[in-house]
Amino acid sequence: MKKYAIYFSPTNRTKKVVSCIANEFGEYTTIDLCRTNDRYEYTFSEDDVCIIGVPVYGGRVPGVAIERIKQFTGNQTKVIIVASYGNRAYEDALKELADTLTSKGFVCVGAIAAITEHNIVHQFATGRPDMNDIQQLQTYAKQLKEKLANPYEISTVTLPGNYPYKEFIGGAFKPLTNSMCISCGICARVCPVAAIPINEPSTTNYCTCINCMRCIEVCPEDARGLDSVLLEQLGKRLEPVCSDRKNNELFI
Repeated sequence: MKKYAIYFSPTNRTKKVVSCIANEFGEYTTIDLCRTNDRYEYTFSEDDVCIIGVPVYGGRVPGVAIERIKQFTGNQTKVIIVASYGNRAYEDALKELADTLTSKGFVCVGAIAAITEHNIVHQFATGRPDMNDIQQLQTYAKQLKEKLANPYEISTVTLPGNYPYKEFIGGAFKPLTNSMCISCGICARVCPVAAIPINEPSTTNYCTCINCMRCIEVCPEDARGLDSVLLEQLGKRLEPVCSDRKNNELFI
């Protein structure tokens, strides 16, 4: 049996959650869905176990992550899915990810909704997953491992969510570049949708940009950021629904 940790994780928070879970299963192979120059035509066997994680954008799975996952071929391959979200809500994301994988030959045996620091307004769920989260995720992983060890208990998990899925409405938060930019090109090399020209990294193709915030996260000069007025407005709008500490959830 081969184990795989697979994630679309522009700011590495989903990666941290998936890796924490995968570590409980022993040695595993990593597949990073953020790479733009990779082909994702992987085929998995019935004996394999995949742990696949994505962030939640507006209650949905990022479209580019779905497109890349659709290149997979499963053969009744067991999969544990993870949706990480910034303390607001995950809405239809788990269901959308499970439906997509089921259509590609996977059997969803478990799911986790995990809290991670908000990707845009960092005052919400700051520093999560924290040590309490890590311990809880490790416990979840042990429970899932026990389920997989008993073939009589392996069944498709029932998940919350609706179909048709919630309409995704793209945000107004596009990364801006300031005078600190030195055109090092780091952001262009790691953008998961190639929205930043490598020969002109101070610019962004906003038609392609998915607001993942990776360019802001990796910039060594703090040359990329968001409009401070819009950011403050969003923080006030989210405060009623994001301030209280929410818990991770396991579906098994």
